[in-house]
Amino acid sequence: MSGHSQFKNIMYRKGAQDAKKAKVFAKLARDITIAAKSGLPEPDKNPRLRLAIQAARAESMPKDNI
Repeated sequence: MSGHSQFKNIMYRKGAQDAKKAKVFAKLARDITIAAKSGLPEPDKNPRLRLAIQAARAESMPKDNI
C-alpha cells in the first residue's frame, strides 16, 4: 500500500513549506505595519514603508496581505 505513504510524505512536506512561508509572511506584515504607523501611510513619501513593500513583493506575498 504505497499510496498511503506517498500521500503522507506530500502532506508533511507541504505542511513544512507552508509553515516556513507563514513565518516569513508574518515578519513582512509586521514590518509593513510598523512602517505605516511610524510615518506617512503613503509609500511614495515613506521610504521605510516602500522598502517593506518591496521586500514583501520579492517574497511573492499576495497583494491582499500587503
